[in-house]
Amino acid sequence: MNNIAVIDYDAGNIRSVLNALKNLGQSAILTGDRSEILSAERVILPGVGSFGDAMSKLENYGLIDVIHDVCDSGTPLLGICLGQQLLFDSSEESPGVKGLGIIRGTCTRIPDGTNEDGTVRKIPQIGWNDLSYPQTGSGCEGRLFKGVSEHSYVYFVHSYCVVPDDRSVIKATTQYGITVAASVEQGNVFACQFHPEKSSDTGQKILENFLTIPKLSIKEAGL
Repeated sequence: MNNIAVIDYDAGNIRSVLNALKNLGQSAILTGDRSEILSAERVILPGVGSFGDAMSKLENYGLIDVIHDVCDSGTPLLGICLGQQLLFDSSEESPGVKGLGIIRGTCTRIPDGTNEDGTVRKIPQIGWNDLSYPQTGSGCEGRLFKGVSEHSYVYFVHSYCVVPDDRSVIKATTQYGITVAASVEQGNVFACQFHPEKSSDTGQKILENFLTIPKLSIKEAGL
């Protein structure tokens, strides 16, 4: 059984993900092969680029059903950056293109405007920003953020952000003129709008947390 499968669909930021996992002493394969992905203990869906192009590539490579099967099996799956957005139903970036629909909701463009300090908001957001945890209490905290202090900084590169129908899936937010859903969690599906693989020690801890999350039973996954 492969330890970690990083889904290969020509979506960018692959090498940095593999290097981050290597730094954690983890064995990972880059693959678009159905059997290798489904036999993995953990699966990562990376992504840089446009929503429509990415969905077209996933379809062309026969990976849409594979990703759904991973989610249905209870295997932990982590979407990164565009990989988070693809988990949703649609995006304003690519009207008429269906997303994976694993988490209900859409993706919207970060609006142009002026920040609270009077500076013009630059789109895309590129750089470091801190995380807030909107939910507190036993069982509410995001499992990716165990041992990660609130207001830790992580690295973002994005123009669009997810808007879940069910706000309870949002486990971390960041402020960029609007409140951005920085990370979501639903059953065995996890995702980050930021790049944990480029977020120094904080990102390494987040990836480490993902690698310790146990597989759910099919009934528990229930997506």
